[in-house]
Amino acid sequence: MASRQYKIVYCTPALYMAGGVERVLTLKANYFAENFGYDITIILTEGKGKPLFYPLSAKVKVINLDIGFEDLWTCSFIKKVFVYLKKQHLFKKRLKQELIRIRPDITVSLLRREINFITSINDGSMKVGELHVNRANYRNFEQGETNMFKNLFAKYWMRNLVSNLKQLDKFIVLTEEDRNNWVELDNIEVIPDPLTFSPSSYSPLTERRVIAVGRYVYQKGFDMLLQSWSIVEKECPDWSLTIIGQGNRLEYESLMDELHVDRSRCKLMGPTDTIQDEYMKSSLLVMSSRFEGFGMVLVEAMSCGLPVVSFDCPCGPKDIIQDHVDGLLVEKGNVEKLTESIIWMIQHPEQRKAMAVKAVENVRRFAIDKIAEKWKLLFEAL
Repeated sequence: MASRQYKIVYCTPALYMAGGVERVLTLKANYFAENFGYDITIILTEGKGKPLFYPLSAKVKVINLDIGFEDLWTCSFIKKVFVYLKKQHLFKKRLKQELIRIRPDITVSLLRREINFITSINDGSMKVGELHVNRANYRNFEQGETNMFKNLFAKYWMRNLVSNLKQLDKFIVLTEEDRNNWVELDNIEVIPDPLTFSPSSYSPLTERRVIAVGRYVYQKGFDMLLQSWSIVEKECPDWSLTIIGQGNRLEYESLMDELHVDRSRCKLMGPTDTIQDEYMKSSLLVMSSRFEGFGMVLVEAMSCGLPVVSFDCPCGPKDIIQDHVDGLLVEKGNVEKLTESIIWMIQHPEQRKAMAVKAVENVRRFAIDKIAEKWKLLFEAL
C-alpha cells in the first residue's frame, strides 16, 4: 500500500471510445485505486449515458459534466465560436464546483479544453498536465488542411498553451525526444505510457506474416507501407501483410489496386479487441508512421515477442527501439530503406529470433508496475 492515499482527479473528454488515451487512463486509474489505495475520480464532458469502452474498477468514480463539446462537430464556423464560448463557460463553472466539492490533492489535466483555465481554480490541489502526442503534432491538421488562417491560429494557440503550461506544477511528456521540444518550460518530466497487457506467451515466429496496427489516417503512413509492400511481396512471395485498425480503408484499397498489390496476401482489416492474438500470429511488426506521440503498438508487439521495423519518426521509436538489437530504425519517410529493412528481416530468420528475445526483455521497463511507481514518486514529490 502507498504511504499516503492521495485524492486524485483526472480531467478528460470521454471514455466511451476505443482510443489509446482512454485505454492508458483506465489502466492507470485502476492500478492506482487497486494497488496504491488512491481515491480516484475521472471527470468527463462527453458521452453521458454511453457505456465505458474499457472496464473500470468499482473503486474509481466517474462524474460526467455533460457539456457536449461534440455538438461543435456539426456547427458552421461562425456558430461554432458562440457555441464553444457558451459551453466553455459552463464547463469552467461545473468543473470548478466539482473540484471545490472534492478537494483533491492533485488534479491531472489530459490537456484538453480545461488547460485554458485549470490553474486558476483555487481548490487547493496541485495541477499536473499530461500530454499524449508530441509538440509538433499537438494541433495536428490533416494533410492538405492547413492554410494561412489556420497557421496564424496555430501560432497564437501554441503561445497561449505554453503560458498555461508554465503555470502547472508539473508537465508530463512521453519521451525524452519530446521533452527537448519544450525549451520554454522548466517544470517538465518524462513518464512513458505503460504497456496495456502482459502476455503469458510469445509469438513462435512461425507464421510468414507481417503486421501493422493503427487508424487508417495520414499520420500512420499506410500509403508508404503499401508502396513498400508492393516490392516486398515480389521478393518474398510466401509472406503476407495484415493491417489492422479503425477508419475508412477505401483510399488504401484503391492504392493497392494502383500498385497491383496481391489482395490475397495483403489484408486491410477493421479494429479487433483481440489484438494480442493477432501479434501471436505474426513474425514482424512494421510501423510506418509520419509522427507519433509515443508508439504504443511497438511496445505491445515487442512484449508479444515480435521484432519490429519502424520509421524513426518523431516522437517515440528512438526511445523504444535499440537499432539492430531488438528491431530496425529506418530514416523517416524513406520508403526504399523501409522496403530493404523488411526484406532483410524476412530473409534473416536467426537475427529475427535473436531480436525478438531482446524485444521481450527490453520492453519490460514499460510494465504498469514500473510506470505506476514513477507516477507515485512524482505525486509524493508534489
